[in-house]
Amino acid sequence: MGTVAALREPRTTMGGVNLVVGFRPELWSRIVPEETPVGLTGFNRDLVGPDGYTMPATQHDVVLWLSGSAYDVVFDMAREAIAALEASGSVAEESSSWPYRHDRDLTGFIDGTENPSLIEAPEFALIPEGAPGVGGTILLVQKWSHDASAWEALPVARQEQVIGRSKDESVELDAKPAESHVARTDQDEFGKIFRRNMPYGTVTDHGTMFVGFSAQQRPLTAMLENMAGLTDGIRDELTVYTTPVTGAYYFVPSTQSLRRWGAI
Repeated sequence: MGTVAALREPRTTMGGVNLVVGFRPELWSRIVPEETPVGLTGFNRDLVGPDGYTMPATQHDVVLWLSGSAYDVVFDMAREAIAALEASGSVAEESSSWPYRHDRDLTGFIDGTENPSLIEAPEFALIPEGAPGVGGTILLVQKWSHDASAWEALPVARQEQVIGRSKDESVELDAKPAESHVARTDQDEFGKIFRRNMPYGTVTDHGTMFVGFSAQQRPLTAMLENMAGLTDGIRDELTVYTTPVTGAYYFVPSTQSLRRWGAI
Protein backbone atom coordinates (compact mmCIF):
# COMPACT_ATOMS: atom_id res chain seq x y z
CA MET A 1 0.00 0.00 0.00
CA GLY A 2 2.98 2.28 0.55
CA THR A 3 3.68 2.33 -3.19
CA VAL A 4 0.09 3.31 -3.97
CA ALA A 5 0.15 5.98 -1.27
CA ALA A 6 3.34 7.41 -2.77
CA LEU A 7 1.67 8.13 -6.11
CA ARG A 8 1.35 11.87 -6.68
CA GLU A 9 -0.50 14.02 -9.16
CA PRO A 10 1.80 16.10 -11.41
CA ARG A 11 2.83 19.44 -9.95
CA THR A 12 1.41 21.81 -12.53
CA THR A 13 -0.98 24.74 -12.55
CA MET A 14 -2.36 23.88 -16.00
CA GLY A 15 -3.29 20.57 -17.64
CA GLY A 16 -3.19 18.75 -14.32
CA VAL A 17 -4.51 15.31 -13.40
CA ASN A 18 -6.86 14.21 -10.65
CA LEU A 19 -5.91 10.82 -9.21
CA VAL A 20 -8.40 8.67 -7.28
CA VAL A 21 -7.22 5.41 -5.67
CA GLY A 22 -9.60 2.70 -4.49
CA PHE A 23 -9.05 -0.68 -2.84
CA ARG A 24 -11.02 -3.90 -2.90
CA PRO A 25 -12.97 -3.74 0.38
CA GLU A 26 -11.61 -7.07 1.63
CA LEU A 27 -8.04 -5.98 0.88
CA TRP A 28 -8.40 -2.66 2.68
CA SER A 29 -10.11 -4.43 5.59
CA ARG A 30 -7.16 -6.80 6.02
CA ILE A 31 -4.75 -3.88 6.18
CA VAL A 32 -6.81 -1.28 8.06
CA PRO A 33 -9.83 -3.02 9.65
CA GLU A 34 -10.55 -0.13 11.99
CA GLU A 35 -11.04 2.24 9.04
CA THR A 36 -13.27 0.00 6.93
CA PRO A 37 -16.98 0.83 6.59
CA VAL A 38 -19.14 -1.73 8.37
CA GLY A 39 -20.46 -4.45 6.06
CA LEU A 40 -18.66 -3.20 2.95
CA THR A 41 -17.95 -6.02 0.48
CA GLY A 42 -16.58 -6.33 -3.02
CA PHE A 43 -18.58 -7.19 -6.14
CA ASN A 44 -17.74 -10.84 -5.60
CA ARG A 45 -20.70 -12.57 -7.27
CA ASP A 46 -22.59 -11.97 -10.47
CA LEU A 47 -25.90 -10.19 -9.90
CA VAL A 48 -28.53 -12.26 -11.73
CA GLY A 49 -32.10 -11.12 -12.33
CA PRO A 50 -35.16 -13.40 -12.35
CA ASP A 51 -35.04 -13.62 -16.16
CA GLY A 52 -31.33 -14.48 -16.18
CA TYR A 53 -30.08 -11.00 -17.01
CA THR A 54 -26.61 -10.82 -15.49
CA MET A 55 -24.42 -8.04 -14.15
CA PRO A 56 -20.99 -9.67 -13.98
CA ALA A 57 -18.62 -9.43 -11.04
CA THR A 58 -15.11 -8.51 -12.18
CA GLN A 59 -13.64 -7.36 -8.89
CA HIS A 60 -9.95 -6.39 -8.80
CA ASP A 61 -7.71 -5.38 -5.91
CA VAL A 62 -6.98 -1.75 -6.76
CA VAL A 63 -8.43 0.85 -9.10
CA LEU A 64 -6.69 4.00 -10.32
CA TRP A 65 -8.88 6.66 -11.89
CA LEU A 66 -7.04 9.48 -13.59
CA SER A 67 -8.85 12.42 -15.13
CA GLY A 68 -7.68 15.64 -16.69
CA SER A 69 -8.28 18.03 -19.55
CA ALA A 70 -5.04 17.17 -21.37
CA TYR A 71 -4.81 13.55 -22.48
CA ASP A 72 -1.04 13.62 -22.87
CA VAL A 73 -0.62 14.44 -19.18
CA VAL A 74 -3.10 11.70 -18.21
CA PHE A 75 -1.26 9.25 -20.46
CA ASP A 76 2.12 10.04 -18.94
CA MET A 77 0.77 9.88 -15.39
CA ALA A 78 -0.85 6.51 -16.08
CA ARG A 79 2.42 5.10 -17.40
CA GLU A 80 4.28 6.40 -14.35
CA ALA A 81 1.73 4.77 -12.04
CA ILE A 82 1.94 1.43 -13.85
CA ALA A 83 5.74 1.52 -13.68
CA ALA A 84 5.65 2.31 -9.97
CA LEU A 85 3.30 -0.59 -9.23
CA GLU A 86 4.72 -3.26 -11.55
CA ALA A 87 6.58 -4.98 -8.73
CA SER A 88 3.30 -5.36 -6.80
CA GLY A 89 0.88 -6.35 -9.54
CA SER A 90 -0.14 -6.12 -13.16
CA VAL A 91 -2.79 -4.22 -15.10
CA ALA A 92 -5.98 -6.30 -15.30
CA GLU A 93 -7.99 -3.84 -17.36
CA GLU A 94 -7.63 -0.39 -18.89
CA SER A 95 -10.33 1.93 -20.22
CA SER A 96 -10.06 5.40 -21.70
CA SER A 97 -12.98 7.82 -21.51
CA TRP A 98 -13.81 11.26 -22.86
CA PRO A 99 -16.61 13.83 -22.54
CA TYR A 100 -19.42 13.83 -25.11
CA ARG A 101 -21.41 16.94 -25.94
CA HIS A 102 -20.62 18.51 -22.57
CA ASP A 103 -22.91 16.47 -20.28
CA ARG A 104 -24.54 13.78 -22.42
CA ASP A 105 -23.84 10.08 -22.67
CA LEU A 106 -23.81 8.09 -25.90
CA THR A 107 -27.58 7.55 -25.79
CA GLY A 108 -27.83 11.29 -26.50
CA PHE A 109 -29.47 12.00 -23.12
CA ILE A 110 -28.07 14.22 -20.38
CA ASP A 111 -26.37 12.02 -17.79
CA GLY A 112 -26.58 12.72 -14.08
CA THR A 113 -29.55 15.09 -14.04
CA GLU A 114 -30.29 14.08 -10.44
CA ASN A 115 -26.68 14.53 -9.34
CA PRO A 116 -26.22 16.65 -6.22
CA SER A 117 -24.24 19.84 -6.82
CA LEU A 118 -20.52 19.89 -6.03
CA ILE A 119 -21.37 21.78 -2.83
CA GLU A 120 -23.94 19.17 -1.80
CA ALA A 121 -22.01 16.10 -3.01
CA PRO A 122 -19.88 15.54 0.13
CA GLU A 123 -23.05 15.06 2.19
CA PHE A 124 -24.00 12.03 0.09
CA ALA A 125 -20.63 10.75 -1.12
CA LEU A 126 -18.28 11.06 1.88
CA ILE A 127 -18.40 8.91 5.00
CA PRO A 128 -19.24 11.22 7.91
CA GLU A 129 -17.41 11.92 11.15
CA GLY A 130 -17.76 9.18 13.74
CA ALA A 131 -18.02 6.34 11.22
CA PRO A 132 -15.21 3.95 10.20
CA GLY A 133 -13.53 5.24 7.05
CA VAL A 134 -14.40 8.88 7.74
CA GLY A 135 -13.67 11.12 4.78
CA GLY A 136 -13.56 8.18 2.37
CA THR A 137 -16.17 7.03 -0.10
CA ILE A 138 -17.55 3.83 -1.65
CA LEU A 139 -17.08 3.54 -5.40
CA LEU A 140 -19.03 1.41 -7.88
CA VAL A 141 -17.49 1.02 -11.33
CA GLN A 142 -19.24 -0.71 -14.24
CA LYS A 143 -18.55 -0.71 -17.96
CA TRP A 144 -21.76 -0.83 -20.00
CA SER A 145 -21.57 -1.68 -23.71
CA HIS A 146 -24.20 -0.02 -25.93
CA ASP A 147 -26.13 -1.64 -28.76
CA ALA A 148 -26.01 1.62 -30.69
CA SER A 149 -27.75 0.32 -33.80
CA ALA A 150 -30.77 -0.95 -31.87
CA TRP A 151 -30.96 2.19 -29.74
CA GLU A 152 -30.65 4.63 -32.62
CA ALA A 153 -33.33 2.75 -34.56
CA LEU A 154 -35.88 3.81 -31.92
CA PRO A 155 -37.90 6.99 -32.48
CA VAL A 156 -37.00 9.74 -30.00
CA ALA A 157 -40.40 9.42 -28.32
CA ARG A 158 -39.71 5.73 -27.64
CA GLN A 159 -36.21 6.50 -26.34
CA GLU A 160 -37.78 8.97 -23.92
CA GLN A 161 -40.10 6.26 -22.61
CA VAL A 162 -37.14 3.95 -22.05
CA ILE A 163 -35.18 6.62 -20.16
CA GLY A 164 -38.13 8.31 -18.45
CA ARG A 165 -37.01 11.83 -19.44
CA SER A 166 -37.30 14.14 -22.41
CA LYS A 167 -34.23 14.00 -24.62
CA ASP A 168 -33.58 17.69 -25.23
CA GLU A 169 -34.42 19.26 -21.86
CA SER A 170 -34.00 16.19 -19.58
CA VAL A 171 -37.35 16.83 -17.94
CA GLU A 172 -38.76 13.84 -16.07
CA LEU A 173 -41.89 12.49 -17.75
CA ASP A 174 -45.15 12.96 -15.86
CA ALA A 175 -46.18 9.38 -16.57
CA LYS A 176 -42.90 7.53 -16.82
CA PRO A 177 -43.19 3.75 -17.31
CA ALA A 178 -42.37 1.52 -14.34
CA GLU A 179 -39.65 -0.13 -16.41
CA SER A 180 -38.01 3.18 -17.41
CA HIS A 181 -34.44 3.82 -16.29
CA VAL A 182 -35.44 6.81 -14.18
CA ALA A 183 -38.10 4.80 -12.37
CA ARG A 184 -35.77 1.86 -11.70
CA THR A 185 -32.98 4.08 -10.29
CA ASP A 186 -35.07 6.67 -8.44
CA GLN A 187 -32.70 8.37 -6.01
CA ASP A 188 -35.61 9.67 -3.96
CA GLU A 189 -36.32 6.01 -3.20
CA PHE A 190 -32.83 4.54 -2.89
CA GLY A 191 -30.80 7.52 -1.71
CA LYS A 192 -28.63 10.10 -3.42
CA ILE A 193 -25.30 9.17 -4.95
CA PHE A 194 -22.72 11.22 -6.85
CA ARG A 195 -22.14 10.07 -10.43
CA ARG A 196 -19.21 10.84 -12.70
CA ASN A 197 -20.10 8.71 -15.73
CA MET A 198 -18.11 8.99 -18.94
CA PRO A 199 -18.35 7.53 -22.45
CA TYR A 200 -15.64 5.08 -23.50
CA GLY A 201 -14.56 3.25 -26.61
CA THR A 202 -14.40 3.69 -30.35
CA VAL A 203 -16.88 4.52 -33.09
CA THR A 204 -17.68 0.83 -33.59
CA ASP A 205 -17.48 -0.40 -29.98
CA HIS A 206 -18.48 2.00 -27.24
CA GLY A 207 -20.59 2.58 -24.17
CA THR A 208 -20.69 4.15 -20.72
CA MET A 209 -18.38 3.85 -17.75
CA PHE A 210 -20.68 4.08 -14.72
CA VAL A 211 -18.77 5.73 -11.87
CA GLY A 212 -20.83 6.18 -8.71
CA PHE A 213 -19.72 7.41 -5.29
CA SER A 214 -21.72 6.99 -2.09
CA ALA A 215 -21.23 7.24 1.67
CA GLN A 216 -23.07 3.90 1.95
CA GLN A 217 -22.97 0.80 -0.21
CA ARG A 218 -26.68 0.04 0.02
CA PRO A 219 -27.98 2.77 -2.35
CA LEU A 220 -25.62 1.54 -5.07
CA THR A 221 -26.52 -2.12 -4.55
CA ALA A 222 -30.25 -1.41 -4.33
CA MET A 223 -30.25 0.43 -7.65
CA LEU A 224 -28.53 -2.47 -9.40
CA GLU A 225 -30.94 -4.97 -7.88
CA ASN A 226 -33.91 -2.89 -8.99
CA MET A 227 -32.49 -2.50 -12.50
CA ALA A 228 -32.16 -6.29 -12.76
CA GLY A 229 -35.74 -6.82 -11.54
CA LEU A 230 -34.81 -8.55 -8.30
CA THR A 231 -37.21 -6.42 -6.25
CA ASP A 232 -40.44 -6.83 -8.22
CA GLY A 233 -39.66 -8.69 -11.44
CA ILE A 234 -39.60 -5.51 -13.53
CA ARG A 235 -36.32 -5.05 -15.38
CA ASP A 236 -34.91 -1.68 -16.40
CA GLU A 237 -35.74 -1.38 -20.11
CA LEU A 238 -32.47 0.42 -20.78
CA THR A 239 -30.77 -2.93 -20.18
CA VAL A 240 -32.29 -4.15 -23.45
CA TYR A 241 -29.91 -1.78 -25.21
CA THR A 242 -26.95 -1.81 -22.81
CA THR A 243 -24.97 -4.73 -21.42
CA PRO A 244 -22.75 -4.61 -18.34
CA VAL A 245 -19.37 -6.20 -18.96
CA THR A 246 -17.64 -5.32 -15.68
CA GLY A 247 -18.63 -4.65 -12.07
CA ALA A 248 -16.57 -3.81 -8.99
CA TYR A 249 -16.82 -1.99 -5.65
CA TYR A 250 -13.88 -0.16 -4.12
CA PHE A 251 -13.22 1.74 -0.92
CA VAL A 252 -11.59 5.09 -1.64
CA PRO A 253 -9.89 6.27 1.56
CA SER A 254 -9.33 9.92 2.34
CA THR A 255 -5.97 11.30 1.26
CA GLN A 256 -4.97 11.68 4.91
CA SER A 257 -5.86 8.08 5.72
CA LEU A 258 -4.10 6.69 2.67
CA ARG A 259 -0.89 8.56 3.37
CA ARG A 260 -0.98 7.77 7.10
CA TRP A 261 -1.37 4.02 6.62
CA GLY A 262 0.80 3.91 3.51
CA ALA A 263 3.73 5.23 5.48
CA ILE A 264 3.64 2.29 7.91
